[in-house]
Amino acid sequence: MSTESTTSHPYTVPEGVLIGHLTPGTEAWEEARTGLTITATEIAAVVGLSPWMSRFTLWHKKAGLRVAPFEMSSPIEWGVRLEDAVALKWQEEHPGYLAAPAGTWQHREREWQRATPDRLIYPQPAGEFEIPDQAEELLEVKTSPFGDDWGPDGADDGVPVWYRCQAMWQMDTLGLRTRTRFGVLISGHDYREYVVEYDEAEAQILRDAAMKFLDEVRDGIRPPIDGADDTYQTIRVQPDGFDDIDVEIPLEDAARYELAQEQMAAAKTELTTARGLVLDHIGTGRRAVANGRRIAYRIPKPDGTTKSLNPYQQKDAA
Repeated sequence: MSTESTTSHPYTVPEGVLIGHLTPGTEAWEEARTGLTITATEIAAVVGLSPWMSRFTLWHKKAGLRVAPFEMSSPIEWGVRLEDAVALKWQEEHPGYLAAPAGTWQHREREWQRATPDRLIYPQPAGEFEIPDQAEELLEVKTSPFGDDWGPDGADDGVPVWYRCQAMWQMDTLGLRTRTRFGVLISGHDYREYVVEYDEAEAQILRDAAMKFLDEVRDGIRPPIDGADDTYQTIRVQPDGFDDIDVEIPLEDAARYELAQEQMAAAKTELTTARGLVLDHIGTGRRAVANGRRIAYRIPKPDGTTKSLNPYQQKDAA
């Protein structure tokens, strides 16, 4: 496998093998993530907990079939741009420790198990030429526009479940049975920290699920179609041609489609009414809040009228 850096780390991990320091989007980076492998950013999809990718889409990706191309969104772009700044903030808050770029790793025995932690944490060397010892913990850097999925600063259960899966997978891949620390920047100014402790039983559940998933890919057992948007987008890109013919489909699927169309029309009317009620409550304000929870926010035009009303449903992107 090609890498973009063969520079060895001055520190080690118990069970991980360094593949290299790979730039996202490059050929080497894609090579390290494709085929019958499961990365830390994919494990939540394996167990059906990812807000970005369904099991259906991941199955197609691992089977070498078409999936919708990745699109760089603004939240993702700024999450990448701010990673170094947030990591530096964490390091400043924890004197005596360094957080170094980690690179891409695979498990020493389970080569299909891959991970690219944001940072490896190790003690600050006492002398200028002293070589650091083995890395002790991991650091994950995240940014969030609103923080809806994150708990209060330092909360034991404050990390979204899909990031908990990611952290557990990374620690298991590298053999660091300690903890992953999170440095999170919310709304561009609210800095928070969290900790996820390694849990052997939880890690085993993820490993078992990943091995079963890869077996299903090998055996051609496709996951059922679900309601995730990316599942629909994956289905959209499967055809490689167009035949102007009629295709007979099952009656139950036809009925389900027609009923959904009727329900959508009714839901659209109800949504318009509900949006009007919320917007009327907001008036000249910015946000709608219910019992301390943000529900929606208003984007105004230059003259003060409303351009759009948007729900607080955006997921964290980095």
